[in-house]
Amino acid sequence: MIEKHGKLLTDNILGNPHSTNPTSKRATYLVEESRKAIVDFFNAHDYECIFTANASAALKIIGESYPFHENSTFILTSDNHNSVNGIREFCNSKKGTTNYVPVHYEDLLLDDTKLKQLFEESPKSEANLFAFPAQSNVSGIRHDLSWINYAQERGFDVLLDAAAYVPTSKLDLSVHKPDFVSVLFYKIFGYPTGIGCLLVKKSSFHKLHKPWFAGGTVTMVSVVAQHMFLANGHERFEDGTLSYNTIPCVKFGLDYINSIGMERISKRINYLARYIFDKLKELKHDNGSPLVKIFGPENFANRGGNMIVNFFDVDHVKFNIEKIEKMANENSISIRSGCFCNPGIDEINNLIATPEMQTYFSSRDKGDHRDIDNYLGKMRGATRISVGLATNTQDLDKFITLIKTLQNKKA
Repeated sequence: MIEKHGKLLTDNILGNPHSTNPTSKRATYLVEESRKAIVDFFNAHDYECIFTANASAALKIIGESYPFHENSTFILTSDNHNSVNGIREFCNSKKGTTNYVPVHYEDLLLDDTKLKQLFEESPKSEANLFAFPAQSNVSGIRHDLSWINYAQERGFDVLLDAAAYVPTSKLDLSVHKPDFVSVLFYKIFGYPTGIGCLLVKKSSFHKLHKPWFAGGTVTMVSVVAQHMFLANGHERFEDGTLSYNTIPCVKFGLDYINSIGMERISKRINYLARYIFDKLKELKHDNGSPLVKIFGPENFANRGGNMIVNFFDVDHVKFNIEKIEKMANENSISIRSGCFCNPGIDEINNLIATPEMQTYFSSRDKGDHRDIDNYLGKMRGATRISVGLATNTQDLDKFITLIKTLQNKKA
């Protein structure tokens, strides 16, 4: 894929697509070829494909363009990336109502009773929005996509964060039809970074009201009259010059994934996730206490390729997550520690109560993870282990061997 991209750049001279000269026309053709590949890959022929810098930029389009007002309700799950959580600020600034749906501590799945209650109790409005991840970016839990249709039947538009889901699972938008979908491509095939997209169902496109304009997003603009006409379709939201040198690589990446087959990738990821799950569960100290706590269900029917864990010493005291990451770094193993831009999951896993957080925020005007740890008197965060397309069992065995050095040790 990278070799193909390099050859494309050496064999072609590409120019800003906002023109009709030869270099621009070539760039336009390649960009639109990738756009079509995306539509085909997700079976998204009823959607507009808007290129963005990343998934966060795609989500921001929804935040700033969705017509929230004082009668709007924004329902989102406690398990959400901060780029989805941030949309609540747009809703709240318009005097709308934001409600969170909790997830269960035991299996990290949505509290379906509470979610149904929120749908039923929310005032009817033409601008009610429900947002959830197809797969948690932290726990790897896959949430039920049938919530899309359930919410739409109750008058809600649906935003699906698919960034963590689509690298290892097939998303068919002719079957599941959310109004808005955010995607990030480096998570699927590793290269290039800086390219994402927002897929907007054509029948929902009119609901997005762009609050400003930029280069490439208008068909006509006047300075003296201070009027403008926004472009239609994807051009309306593609601000400025697209990354036309890198967007063509998206097609190469999708072609590569199609050559392997998403079903085959899914089976592989499921095997690897089960492999390390079972190996970690086996680890115990000599006194019989477990070395590892894995959050979420043991059933892999609703799991993807990542999981969060904590490590405990012989007296069941939690090892510092930064120590675990430092050990891994020194052995050239890439893991991640912290809250992973998903505070809701961390608050649930560490049993953080609402009054604790409200008092914390009301008692200071700045803070960080060390400050909150000191305030609560307990360590927040966890270690995330992820398996992907390039992972093999030797990689996982190396990590297991490293973790075994913690057996019978003190934190």
